[in-house]
Amino acid sequence: MPPPRPARRPPPSAAGGAGEAVAARPLLGHQNVAARRAEEQHRRILAAGPPLPAGMAEAEEELLAHADVLELFQAALARLVQDPLLCDLPPQVTPEEIGSQVALEYGQAMTVRVCKADGESMPVVVVQNASVLDLKKALRRHVQLRQARRGGVQHLSWKYIWRTYHLTYAGEKLADDRKKLREYGIRNRDEVSFIKKLRK
Repeated sequence: MPPPRPARRPPPSAAGGAGEAVAARPLLGHQNVAARRAEEQHRRILAAGPPLPAGMAEAEEELLAHADVLELFQAALARLVQDPLLCDLPPQVTPEEIGSQVALEYGQAMTVRVCKADGESMPVVVVQNASVLDLKKALRRHVQLRQARRGGVQHLSWKYIWRTYHLTYAGEKLADDRKKLREYGIRNRDEVSFIKKLRK
């Protein structure tokens, strides 16, 4: 007997084929949308340029944050110096100068007027129990700020100045840097003079 023939599978119905085609369309649509989104993201990355290394990115953010804080701080200082108590301070005032002015108002500091040989008087603010060395440091800071604002000579040899001049009050030399100003009898608004040292 001849072997039996394998049974033929019935051809897919038209309805089944149409169903598969309909089911395939949304899948292809989702793939196209994902491809378009990936392409747009790629274009945005290329337009933005290569990403900064982590350290550089953090440094740039920190620099911008510092600039913003500095701008806010300067604006706050500008408003602050409009107060009648601080109106005599310069526009580019420093926190140190504001602190000195407030200390003067509360009696925690005093002004010593340092007179130069040409007659110019420089008001220098020091704490009440300041020493001669404190006065010299405050004078140096006062001169540095004034020069920076006027755009003058930026460097002075203070070693040369103190080798050539000394400070005097009421004819007495302020020879001991550790001695308190009040021990010399110096009070608020008193004048101290620059006197050139005599050659030995």
